[in-house]
Amino acid sequence: MATKAKKQDVFVWEGKDNKGKKVKGESAGANISLVKATLRRQGINPSKIKKKSKPLFGGGKGKVKAKDIAIFSRQLATMMDAGVPLVQGFEIIGRGHENKAMQELLLTIKADIEGGSNLSDALAKHPYHFDELYCNLVQAGEHAGILDTILDKIATYKEKTESIKGKIKKALFYPTAVIAVAFIITAILMIFVIPMFEQLFLGFGADLPAITKFVINLSQFFQVYWWAVFGGIGLAIYGLIELKKRSIKFQHILDKALLKMPIIGNILEKAAIARFSRTLATMFAAGVPLVEAMVSVAGAVGNIVFKDAVLIMKDEVATGTQLNVAMNQSGLFPNMVVQMAAIGEEAGSVDTMLSKVADFYEEEVDNAVDSMSSLLEPLIMAILGVLIGGLVIAMYMPIFQMGKIVGH
Repeated sequence: MATKAKKQDVFVWEGKDNKGKKVKGESAGANISLVKATLRRQGINPSKIKKKSKPLFGGGKGKVKAKDIAIFSRQLATMMDAGVPLVQGFEIIGRGHENKAMQELLLTIKADIEGGSNLSDALAKHPYHFDELYCNLVQAGEHAGILDTILDKIATYKEKTESIKGKIKKALFYPTAVIAVAFIITAILMIFVIPMFEQLFLGFGADLPAITKFVINLSQFFQVYWWAVFGGIGLAIYGLIELKKRSIKFQHILDKALLKMPIIGNILEKAAIARFSRTLATMFAAGVPLVEAMVSVAGAVGNIVFKDAVLIMKDEVATGTQLNVAMNQSGLFPNMVVQMAAIGEEAGSVDTMLSKVADFYEEEVDNAVDSMSSLLEPLIMAILGVLIGGLVIAMYMPIFQMGKIVGH
């Protein structure tokens, strides 16, 4: 039986604050009761709470993408650095944004700030777009009085993480594309081309070669049960996606298997190390305590094997173990990364050292993806050549045999 992973839904709420003023927003939580309790702790008495199935900003007005948030972060950081007031910065970026959904999101946050909310509280009302890590960093910047500096670090962090996500998608796209193209071409040949040859062979009066019979039988199966083949593949893909969402055990099996795959596993491992280093460096620079930072880092690594390891490391660090020792004991981090963390701890510059590690591994991921692309292009051609060539040979073998008989 699958073990269900804890799922955070988003709830839309309305209510009144301590001053009796009407307020509304969005909050993430496992259920309505937990969201109510959280709101009451924040001094809000909720009157309406309902589960939200889709983001508030989207639909017919477009969709707010992670890339939009990354670009906004850089724009706001630049404006704050130039001395532009926060509310005015939201006004300028919001009004000038081409994406209507993003425009509505930013102007809503601006209205909350004008109403007296802190930036971190205003952002926390939109958990679909600003996760806990983002809000925690902003809050740390507000408390330390260095919001402009923190926003610059957040912008760099978002740009780097979005870049690494793009590279991972590119790495996973190529093998998927090879399989998909090979299957589609095979299906077209089986359903439309092979039957023509089958009609031609009916009048031969001689036994067909075994490979030709096999291909014709396969073609007949495809013609009759094509809907079952395509439907079965679709259901299998959907089932795997849902199982990954709901089962922690399956996530472990899948992520562990991906890390062991040739080429792709190496890319995913480097990407996880880059995310770990970049997230922890950013949170260190923002002044977030190490143990608290490790919780956010665990959620950002993108692989459940690394996530579990980081949570174990968090417990070890909380009992007094040095970060580099905990990293070494996990067995997931290369010696170079562990040594860089050790040097950073000794020199009191963990954020600087981890930023250098992140830069190195992000470049490694970039180079590995480019190398894989160069390797897979001829591989795609070879696979398609063997596949199509095999079917062509299977269909022309009887014709060659008849040619020999006629020649004799």
